[in-house]
Amino acid sequence: MSSFEGRFRARNRLKCPKDFKLVFASKHRSSDKLFLFLARENNLNQARLGLVVPKKYVSRSVDRNKLKRIVRESFRFKQKQLEGMDVVVLVKNKINCKNRPTALELVKHWNKISK
Repeated sequence: MSSFEGRFRARNRLKCPKDFKLVFASKHRSSDKLFLFLARENNLNQARLGLVVPKKYVSRSVDRNKLKRIVRESFRFKQKQLEGMDVVVLVKNKINCKNRPTALELVKHWNKISK
């Protein structure tokens, strides 16, 4: 695989509110104290990701953006495994970005929703 095939592109993003609403209505989920991962089947041959990182839990924009980059990078490595799914990652508690979530925490959620 070339280095460009695994990139996170615009077609891998959930963009419109209708798509988010469909994923939020889904029962397929994985949760812990920091994250809620929601997933649903889509009729596409690619995985799409939506992120919800409220200011209430991550107040600094620098930290919100850093957290989004971490989650996107984790998704990028698992997108082949998640092919045909829409996934929304919701931050549901305060996160100290100095103690970033480890890749293992995110991988646990990706594996659970991909089944």
